[in-house]
Amino acid sequence: MPDDDVLTTLARERGRALFGYAYLLTGDRPAAEDLVQEALVRTFARRRTGFTPDDAEAYVRRAILTVYLDDARRRRRWTGVRHLLGRHDEPGGDPAPAVGAVLDVQAALATLAPQERAAAVLRWCEDLTVPEVAARMGLAVGTVKRYLSTAGHKLEARLGPLPEDEPEPITGRSLP
Repeated sequence: MPDDDVLTTLARERGRALFGYAYLLTGDRPAAEDLVQEALVRTFARRRTGFTPDDAEAYVRRAILTVYLDDARRRRRWTGVRHLLGRHDEPGGDPAPAVGAVLDVQAALATLAPQERAAAVLRWCEDLTVPEVAARMGLAVGTVKRYLSTAGHKLEARLGPLPEDEPEPITGRSLP
């Protein structure tokens, strides 16, 4: 299937899901739209052969996560050196009070560090296993478990008890 057909199919059939994924990461509609757009550009800027819509979606989801984490690192770095310019422009605005479960979850996700937020979204919203989250983020399983533990405690403090995770399947030999 040519790249243009794959892009059209992906945008038509999975566009809302991709936007939802980006929105969970950013918590901001315009930022999520920009994130999806940037991920699509990065994915389809080069010609690929044998690219199916499912392959394209996996590439775009990975690009969304990568762009989000890169931007978070850039913002954190900028925050650390911004004072050197002598300007102290802080974004203003009075956030509207949280109303309903969606706003509560959005506010709770906003309290997480970027890596914690990405791990939480992948694990609990995308329903990936811990090893899948680790592979997607390019981290060790133990690191992801630490991010999820920290994120879980922070989210529970704001939202109440989280549903229990099903235990990860045990691999290797079975017990009698």
